[in-house]
Amino acid sequence: MGTIAIGTSGYSYNEWVGPFYPEKTKQDDFLAFYAGRFSTVELNFSYYTMPTSEQLRRMMETENAQNLTYSIKAPQSLTHKVDPNKWKDEAKTYLTAIEPLREEGKLDAVLFQFPYSFHYEAESRRHLANLLTEFSGIPSAVEFRNNEWDSNRVIDEFRKRNIAYVSTDSPDLKGLPHVLDVLTAPFAYFRMHGRNSDKWWGSDSRTRYDYLYNDDELKGTAERIKRIVVKADKVLVYFNNHARGQAVKNAAALKKILEE
Repeated sequence: MGTIAIGTSGYSYNEWVGPFYPEKTKQDDFLAFYAGRFSTVELNFSYYTMPTSEQLRRMMETENAQNLTYSIKAPQSLTHKVDPNKWKDEAKTYLTAIEPLREEGKLDAVLFQFPYSFHYEAESRRHLANLLTEFSGIPSAVEFRNNEWDSNRVIDEFRKRNIAYVSTDSPDLKGLPHVLDVLTAPFAYFRMHGRNSDKWWGSDSRTRYDYLYNDDELKGTAERIKRIVVKADKVLVYFNNHARGQAVKNAAALKKILEE
């Protein structure tokens, strides 16, 4: 039986002041408050801006953060806007930046989240294989946004490499990943995007993920987690439905359900 760690995708949202952070909380104090309530966080700023080792060291030194662990998203230069001549240098820079998390035993996983347009084609498969080789030895999780990668061949290859196949929770729409909870690494990784089928396509991220899970949906998620935690060392669960603090509401509610 493994452990279960529940958190949110990102934590530095000004709109969470009121719904989660106390009124007048300064942005510099967000992480300390968050760390007092959750045991893990998925850092997503690193998708847009290359992190630095000093930046991550400062985060680990934050008040209340001594027990906080981190998953961190890979930059878009490795997953979305890939330059064949530069991505390996980007990977090396990123690996150097996250080394403090590894040194302190705070790194849960590196998340490689690929876009819907990343199809199951020869070029994409080669890039993914080469990328995972560069990150050999780093706990890694891969999220696909289309169902073309839902195959035994991919799952078997992930098991050989000890790469977590991310279990996504998203609307039941044509082309999106199926609900697929498989253990391909020592840890499992869940991402909860919400089920806003009306606003999924053609919307910005805030609208797409504007969704509040109800109790029955969270109980269903708890059952999925319970089935896989008996085989995993750890199960990571991150809520990405960040609009208006819904992610923290659902994360806290799921924690309570599992505790009960």
